[in-house]
Amino acid sequence: MSDTPFRPFETALDRDLALKRLGEATAGADDGELFLERRRSEALVFDDGRVKSASYDASEGFGLRAVRGEVAGYAHSSDISEGALSRAVETARLAVGDGGGTMAAPPARTNTHLYTDDDPIAGASFPVKLETLREIDAFARDLDPRVVQVSATIAASHQEVVILRPDGTEVTDIRPMTRLNVGVIVEQDGRRESGGAGGGGRLGLDGLLDPADWQDKTKEALRIALVNLRAEAAPAGVMDVVLGPGWPGILLHEAIGHGLEGDFNRKGSSAFAGLMGQRIAAPGVTVLDDGTIPDRRGSLTVDDEGTPSRRNTLIEDGILVGFMQDRQNARLMGVEPTGNGRRESYAHAPMPRMTNTYMLGGESDPADILADLKDGIYAVGFGGGQVDITNGKFVFSCTEAYRVENGKVGAPVKGATLIGDGATALQKIRALGNDMALDPGMGNCGKAGQWVPVGVGQPTVMIGGLTVGGSAA
Repeated sequence: MSDTPFRPFETALDRDLALKRLGEATAGADDGELFLERRRSEALVFDDGRVKSASYDASEGFGLRAVRGEVAGYAHSSDISEGALSRAVETARLAVGDGGGTMAAPPARTNTHLYTDDDPIAGASFPVKLETLREIDAFARDLDPRVVQVSATIAASHQEVVILRPDGTEVTDIRPMTRLNVGVIVEQDGRRESGGAGGGGRLGLDGLLDPADWQDKTKEALRIALVNLRAEAAPAGVMDVVLGPGWPGILLHEAIGHGLEGDFNRKGSSAFAGLMGQRIAAPGVTVLDDGTIPDRRGSLTVDDEGTPSRRNTLIEDGILVGFMQDRQNARLMGVEPTGNGRRESYAHAPMPRMTNTYMLGGESDPADILADLKDGIYAVGFGGGQVDITNGKFVFSCTEAYRVENGKVGAPVKGATLIGDGATALQKIRALGNDMALDPGMGNCGKAGQWVPVGVGQPTVMIGGLTVGGSAA
């Protein structure tokens, strides 16, 4: 493991030469940059009483981009050297052609630091991490004799980036990430059910290795598993649904958030294209994408184009007021970049992506919202889902849900799926709780083959008339 700072221009690549090659690649272009990255990651998985895997990965490389109009040329290499960069220039220039563009102004600078620079992988020794996993396994099994399997994961990564622009502007960011997850399987009378809990953020490992923290996560995983153990078959039909606070915001993220990314709207493929300034949600609904929350999983001091993160309002009191933008789509749409240009790694070109996307709370007591639910489902946890960006139609599976009749929360239900479309669901929001919460820090988002960490959140929300699909218990 290397503890030396990532200084690519002090090693195999001279800064002046890199700037010269970048200038050659972007001559006549509208935009472009050289993105350099070093990343280290570690993951330890303890499953069923033994170490299942222990992995460590280290990588570094660069991505060179030249943009003209709607076209971008991109080349990348794991070899940070003059030779590799010179070869990359030829590929990037294919997007520029004869040139004629005007280079966009560089992003504004920022002195903000939203998270620590410390490497979380080095925050605890390997034996300490391994012993923590063993303790989690033993603790879970001691909690309940019905526990038959325990899986626990400790993961950490440290990403260092340098972004060089043709005018010589240079931006750096050091991004830590940690996560701890616990999964539990219980068995009773031949029936097995599972539950999971976890979280983390752009933090050190100290908090996650604190017994008070992992014990709470383990208890939560067991609670969900035991709830599912007594779950009944979920009903099916069109009914009102109450979503719990925090992690259920993943439905908002998928069904609505992607449709508010700039590229889909510029191309007219989003269900929300052409609706700027119009009402797309019920009164009182305000949705933000905020990359400036300290230490959160989806936060970024600067995005992967060097633009400082912002707190962007997307929907205000039900009215569509903004999209999430990278530099290219913002320029083509005649608006400002919003700090949402993100990429999975140096091997990927940036695109508009969410950071921490959440709905603000309202004034209703969550208990009153549930009391008003006459016949429906109370969904507290979600697993996988699918969304069609062009029409916003979604299907989400519930990992924890309850039947509600006449305002009374009844038995848990198994196999419930929520089916609808984002645009209609926004219009059918009937109540917003005063308990807005962010998720515990476990979200990942996929788009066009790229995965990035994200955050979600919302208050307790009542949505009228969603289709609920059920299954046998």
